[in-house]
Amino acid sequence: MTAIDTKIHLGWREWVALPDLNIDRIKAKVDTGARTSALHAFEVKPVKRNGELWVEFAVHPSQKNDAVTLGASPVLDQRVVRDSGGHEEERFVIQTTLAIGSDRQPIEMTLTARDSMGFRMLLGRTAMNGRYLVDPGRSYLLGKRRPRSKGTRTSGKG
Repeated sequence: MTAIDTKIHLGWREWVALPDLNIDRIKAKVDTGARTSALHAFEVKPVKRNGELWVEFAVHPSQKNDAVTLGASPVLDQRVVRDSGGHEEERFVIQTTLAIGSDRQPIEMTLTARDSMGFRMLLGRTAMNGRYLVDPGRSYLLGKRRPRSKGTRTSGKG
């Protein structure tokens, strides 16, 4: 068996979950051109918790639904990120668990306003490195979307 045989194969878009943030499903664009993964977030607000910098934010996991998931996470870093249009933006970076198929792993993710973009999440190459192979001609290799749990406002991590 080769190293390629042991890697999980992904399509150019996949349904993933972010269990630490109580997001049970979100459509992600698998983007080998993006270094870091990104999550569409709004109402992003830095706060202090026990002397530690956290960030609170809201997410619309579904593009066709106004349901809101509230999230909070310790801030791992703040970085200047250049988007595909060449625009630079300072973003909060958090660490969260990515669940994709049966695989679970901690990843770094930036928070940014992606409201006008086609996907609420980008899965960047740093999160994929060594674990996944991407077939750009296929979609949803790990399954179609799962049923959504009921409810409109939830909160994650704290």
